[in-house]
Amino acid sequence: MSKKGREFEHRINDEIDAPEVRIVGEEDESLNGIYPIEKALKLAEARGVDLVEVTRNASPPVCRIIEYSKFRYEQKKREKESKSKQHVVVMKEIRFGPNTDDHDFNFKVRHAQNFLMQGNKIKAYVVFHGRSIVHLDRGQKILEDFIAALENYAKVESPPKMEGKRMYLILAPKPKK
Repeated sequence: MSKKGREFEHRINDEIDAPEVRIVGEEDESLNGIYPIEKALKLAEARGVDLVEVTRNASPPVCRIIEYSKFRYEQKKREKESKSKQHVVVMKEIRFGPNTDDHDFNFKVRHAQNFLMQGNKIKAYVVFHGRSIVHLDRGQKILEDFIAALENYAKVESPPKMEGKRMYLILAPKPKK
């Protein structure tokens, strides 16, 4: 934290230690340019606002003459907007047993179709309990049938694999045309 209790994300006013700065984003285009730090601070002070360092690594550092609280508000608003445009991919799991019946299988396929249409990935797995581990071929067949039933909705991201007492595969939704 700085001396004013705010984050060190951007330096403002006297915290800027560069000998000269580039001022950008002014309504008055004639003020945009490179200034010694003293003159830039006086310009900001004359307007009753802050000199905010936007890009520290540039040579010279890039600053804006703006009220710091307004600057932070605009920045948070942009971040929120960009987050709202992101799509988070969720992994949904569907569990089978080696003796899963046709009705249960079809029921789970319908659920998988809905998940895929929503843009989610699916991890389908067959759990082998006790001595059922000797029926790996049944688990393999269930997963292959699952792939075949969803071929119009999904592509195989990871083919069936054994991991401990589970055989699993991962499906991703097909891109929309």
